[in-house]
Amino acid sequence: MDLLERIEIRKEVMGGKACVRGTRIAVHTLLNFMAAGDTEESLLEAYPQLTVEDLKACLQYAAAPRK
Repeated sequence: MDLLERIEIRKEVMGGKACVRGTRIAVHTLLNFMAAGDTEESLLEAYPQLTVEDLKACLQYAAAPRK
């Protein structure tokens, strides 16, 4: 599975913000935590429904060129 397939944008979920698939956890929220120094372990503890691959997908989404 391509990591970006773990990210979804649906108008009816979080107003169309990019979220981790199947959750209401916005990519920008996780990126802000990572930028502030939160560790992978602390995020996975705070959001037990996430996986390491989900966090990697958020980083890949942030780095992807936009059309």
